[in-house]
Amino acid sequence: MKLKLARTSITAKPKLIELDKIEEDLEKKSIFYFDKENSHKELKALIEHFESKEYSVYMREVKYGLNDDEFIYEIHIVK
Repeated sequence: MKLKLARTSITAKPKLIELDKIEEDLEKKSIFYFDKENSHKELKALIEHFESKEYSVYMREVKYGLNDDEFIYEIHIVK
């Protein structure tokens, strides 16, 4: 499964990341930021994947502007 990481600027395109890469990066960090272009279904599948591996997962929307479409997803994955 490929997900889009949060953009680093408004004009930039989101970078893709594989589920395997997220698992590798869990040793270094536990918070990931994903772009608003990811579907809720994809993010739900990500959460279910890690919960099935005994991780605790927390997701929330983080607003960075006043418009309704100015947000990113913040996901915490901890053992």
